[in-house]
Amino acid sequence: MKPIDSERLHEECGVMAVVNHPEAPRLTTLGLAALQHRGQESAGLAVADGHVVHSHRAMGYVSDALTDEVVRGLKGHLAIGHVRYSTTGSSNLRNAQPIHVTYKRGSLAIAHNGNLVNAQTLRREMENEGSIFNTTNDSEVILHLVARSRQETIDRALAEALRQVEGAFSLLVINPDTVMVARDPRGFRPLCLGKLDGAWVAASETCALDMIGARYERQVDPGEMVVLHADGRMDSYRWADEQPASMCIFEYVYFSRPDSTIYGRSVDQVRRRMGEALGREAPADADVVIGVPDSSNTASLGYSRVTGIRWELGLIRNHYVGRTFIRPSQEVRDFSVRKKYNPVRHVLQGKRVVVVDDSIVRGTTMRKLVKIIRQAGATEVHLRISSPPITHSCYYGIDTPIRRELIASSHTVPEIAAYLQVDSLAYLSIEGLMSSVQATEGFCRACFTGEYPIAPSGVGKDVFESETAPQTPSS
Repeated sequence: MKPIDSERLHEECGVMAVVNHPEAPRLTTLGLAALQHRGQESAGLAVADGHVVHSHRAMGYVSDALTDEVVRGLKGHLAIGHVRYSTTGSSNLRNAQPIHVTYKRGSLAIAHNGNLVNAQTLRREMENEGSIFNTTNDSEVILHLVARSRQETIDRALAEALRQVEGAFSLLVINPDTVMVARDPRGFRPLCLGKLDGAWVAASETCALDMIGARYERQVDPGEMVVLHADGRMDSYRWADEQPASMCIFEYVYFSRPDSTIYGRSVDQVRRRMGEALGREAPADADVVIGVPDSSNTASLGYSRVTGIRWELGLIRNHYVGRTFIRPSQEVRDFSVRKKYNPVRHVLQGKRVVVVDDSIVRGTTMRKLVKIIRQAGATEVHLRISSPPITHSCYYGIDTPIRRELIASSHTVPEIAAYLQVDSLAYLSIEGLMSSVQATEGFCRACFTGEYPIAPSGVGKDVFESETAPQTPSS
């Protein structure tokens, strides 16, 4: 059974590294906990001590997969970690990361955030030449390319491999005495660097640096390779020619935590501006503004400030529901939504309510949520979305439904409003969104426009599944 927020778009993963610190495994695990929102299916660590790489992966949350006992057993002063939500390759243990291999030059592990659009083509070529793949994960393609390289150093071999792949990747690669950090030439997914005393830290978001007390230094530039050595040295060079930036705009809409700095901008400030722009574009005659927690709280505050409509905490989110394997009875049709959100009745009863949310995917969950708000006594429900309509699938590391399942791909705004049973519905415009990030270009907006920076071809979450033998059971 899918998690109860299965209608949300999901980031593929989060990555974390700590280099040249005696507590690298523990600190990396703490950082992964701060990145848990980016992936909840599996978690893992790869740790090096200068001589060998050890790793551990397991299904579930960080606290389940990387227990104190597990982390204590992984000795080393270099570590990389990963939390996963699958976008290529199904959710099972063999697809968990970091992927750890031994090849002619020794031991190597990779943690990858993103999606490769030409992985299927590369994989078929290598399989035809005799290569054997152990996962259905596109990240494994990079490891095979590294193993085939004749470059003299591991970082140059990685750079050569990355020149052959296309798509989105912010990745970490560890060998016994080095961690390599790289970002694709368009910078689709975020990746930053920090310092903790004499140690280097790399992470998908700055909130992971904050968790361990590290100081933010800078983002890893698109097309940059950063080599972090076991003795604390750092080398950096550009491995790819410069290309137009295509940073994922949805990091600001939903994925990143509001306390993070992404692409050099505060997520909290961007989301507040999104709410303010939405308030200017689509005000409502209402008594109260509420957000759908947690990702929409900041935008709803911005909407309230501009419109002058009082902001209230009208929905309480249960953070501890996790997954459920109990099938609700027919009498509890809205079980999945009710167990996650509960209305504050005295805030909603007798009120004209503006509900601010960050996005609508299929619409089924929002329809149930509107029903719950009305049952709590709201006399009117006006829905405001702090992003444009999602009309196209993403191929760069987001688990987006196929296009025909996206409600905005085939329905007009009035038709969506009728389906959701709201009194009015409005989305933020593309212009309003770009003004909120204070940019006119440099961002990928394909999920809203269908204008893909890199043409997708033969990609999808299960693209390799039909080509493989039956999957091994998860553990």
